[in-house]
Amino acid sequence: MPKRIVPLSDIQANRAKPKDKPYKLTDGGGLYLLVTPTGGKLWNLKYRFSDKEKKLSLGTYPAVTLADARQRRDDAKKLLANGIDPGEMKKILKSTDKELSANTFEVIARQWHLKFSSAGKWSPGHAEDILRRLEKDIFPPLGSRPISDIKPKELLTVLERIASRGALDSAHRLRHHCGMIFRYAIVHEYAERDIAADLRGALPPVKGGHHAAATTPKDLAPILKAIDDFTGSFVVKSALQLLPMLFCRPGELRAAEWSEINFDDCIWEIPAERMKMKQPHIVPLSKQAIDVFKSLQPLTGFGKYVFPCNRSPLRCMSDNALNAALRRLGFTKDEATAHGFRASARTILDEVLKVRPDFIEHQLSHSVRDALGTAYNRTTHLDERKKMMQLWADYLDGLKSGAKVIPIRTNSA
Repeated sequence: MPKRIVPLSDIQANRAKPKDKPYKLTDGGGLYLLVTPTGGKLWNLKYRFSDKEKKLSLGTYPAVTLADARQRRDDAKKLLANGIDPGEMKKILKSTDKELSANTFEVIARQWHLKFSSAGKWSPGHAEDILRRLEKDIFPPLGSRPISDIKPKELLTVLERIASRGALDSAHRLRHHCGMIFRYAIVHEYAERDIAADLRGALPPVKGGHHAAATTPKDLAPILKAIDDFTGSFVVKSALQLLPMLFCRPGELRAAEWSEINFDDCIWEIPAERMKMKQPHIVPLSKQAIDVFKSLQPLTGFGKYVFPCNRSPLRCMSDNALNAALRRLGFTKDEATAHGFRASARTILDEVLKVRPDFIEHQLSHSVRDALGTAYNRTTHLDERKKMMQLWADYLDGLKSGAKVIPIRTNSA
């Protein structure tokens, strides 16, 4: 007659003491508690599958109670009854958990950030700023979630919480960056869709209506560095390099014609019909600007436009090309716009370089009048403006090289 197995009690499990050799306390149905010489207490299940005796670890006591161990034994028995090896099932689940933990939003986001920052797509300051925002506002609520499981409503809730504290700009920037992360995940088969795209228009628009602009040297420097590292179209890169230097309207630059560029006098003469104020305008060209134009000549100099459309040399560059390039560099519409470089120049030339405001305003092609109310013509203060434009180009070079920024006082430019 087989020996009757007496089920374990919690008291027996708790009071079991270690011995010189491991020993078992059986409970029934193949479940037993293994007590090790070091005092460890391990739940194991002995079972047979395909005529082979196997062992399944069910956890440690007391973290896994006697009742928990019995439930795990019963779950394993159900698998066996359905022809499934519980040991193999445990391996599969463990592998799945490991894969899911490797595909969390934070893991994927850090992979994305490392790729773009190490590839020189962003300046160090801009890369640090992006990661800081993610670590502060996105990783705590969503970072541990598998990226493919996150729903649009969950991301919107996080963004609305950010906006509710008065940081609407940051909420918009983070939606943009999350979109880039989801698109990276799609390419690498971690996710199937960009849920951030579903949230376009879900946040209130940023009030003010002004074009985003970097109006401090600290904010402008990383944008300039990123532009120099742009890896897209050389024509677009050249236009981006000229915009901060010349601080003209983007439309004026995009439609620039080679016939308007005077290399002998180092000026760009824009006809009245292409100017907002319908007055002809002169843009003095610094040495740096001349170098950019000359580098473009072999590529586009055979046609009408300095910056032709990539689809047809009979049209100039599209109106979205420059802002799209800034987005590609990782700057949101709340951080940098093509038109915003005018505000950058106006503010820094005035507040940092101490250039006379009327020189700046005239170069911006704003309506400027003298003390008698007479409008200046296009050549007014041209010599002073030439000095200002060279000073500005040199200053921008200094920002890109990391030179210490100090105010420069000048009476003429």
